[in-house]
Amino acid sequence: MKRFLKITGTILLALCLILCGFLTYLTVTEYRPEDRSVAETEIPRESSLTEKDSFSILTWNIGYAGLDSDADFFMDGGKMVNPVSQEHVENNLSSISDYLKYSQDDIYLLQEIDRQSKRTDYREELSYISESANLGWAYAANYRCNFVPYPFPPIGKMDAGIATMTNFQTSGDSERISLPCPFSWPVRAANLKRCLLVSRFPIDDSGHELVTVNLHLEAYDYVIAGGDFNQVFPDSLTIYPIKNPELWEPGVLQKEDLPAGWSFAYDTSTPSCRLLNQPYDPNSKDTQYYVIDGFLVSPNVKIESVKTEDLGFANSDHNPVRLRFSLNKEE
Repeated sequence: MKRFLKITGTILLALCLILCGFLTYLTVTEYRPEDRSVAETEIPRESSLTEKDSFSILTWNIGYAGLDSDADFFMDGGKMVNPVSQEHVENNLSSISDYLKYSQDDIYLLQEIDRQSKRTDYREELSYISESANLGWAYAANYRCNFVPYPFPPIGKMDAGIATMTNFQTSGDSERISLPCPFSWPVRAANLKRCLLVSRFPIDDSGHELVTVNLHLEAYDYVIAGGDFNQVFPDSLTIYPIKNPELWEPGVLQKEDLPAGWSFAYDTSTPSCRLLNQPYDPNSKDTQYYVIDGFLVSPNVKIESVKTEDLGFANSDHNPVRLRFSLNKEE
């Protein structure tokens, strides 16, 4: 009996030491970005925006090129942790890059781009998209961890973020602004460090700038906030109601919460996102859709049109959303 207790105690002690060592490793290597820092930037300086009649900006959560129509995801009630295969990732990356290359928008706001993540076989997606679509970029990491230990099989190494892509010059470097992290230790050490990516584009001979930023209300000349809000836009639940309250249910954005003159720009004619509780089946009555991707614009930006491009969730669990706008030069 004593021998059994001794062996059991030794095993438990070894497990505790391993766990403590692992938590120490995560803590020591935890990604701790500054509150404000210069974003990585590779945008040409030769071409600048002009006061033309209208511009277009596209926001798209590309789902790290791993959440195509064949995928589900464990955090949405599905089973999968990783993409179907690396071949799927490569095909999705190619299709996404081709779409960006030929869409001819002025600015692209992209989310969930992997750079050195195990789930996408350490593919450098930012460089691939940049080179394939011939676009410059500003990039901010929002998820870096040497080893994410959950679920099973574990996610492993994560290095991902958001990017603003364009070939128009910015006013200096773009800026990464950290958002509060809602997690406490030790969960915080292996979790997202969400952020804003702020880019300022000078407008020739006007003295003004066009500012792109995610979810940031600031008194700039012209402001467009775009991306994956992870909250549904007003009135969209009447078109795409929640079908299973036991699965993910997003919060609701309210027009009443906006400052005077500010407005949302979104399209309810086509869903911008699907729930990943199952592979995509457009004929299934159980498929859950949302409108959570769009824009927030300042009073001196005139919305000309906003449209969700129906790509059938072929390469991502999100569809891209395009905003066409002009600048109210009297404001």
